[in-house]
Amino acid sequence: MSETMTGPDGKPRCHWCAAAPDYLAYHDEEWGFPVDDDIRLFEKLCLEGFQSGLSWRTILAKRENFRAAFCGFDFNRGRRIHGA
Repeated sequence: MSETMTGPDGKPRCHWCAAAPDYLAYHDEEWGFPVDDDIRLFEKLCLEGFQSGLSWRTILAKRENFRAAFCGFDFNRGRRIHGA
């Protein structure tokens, strides 16, 4: 199997992008990019933990639900809500 595949726009991408249409945007806009925002990094770490035993596609599809349930992964907001 090739390490890359050609997307519908003709751009080369990692072969795993072919598994689901949702993966193209994730690959192009997020995967492999450094994260320098603490809240964004916390979100990525949490989603990786939730992914255990699930497909990444499931996590991407439910990402907005996770954000709503966890105050946008804003750990500072969680402290204010709980009085810490």
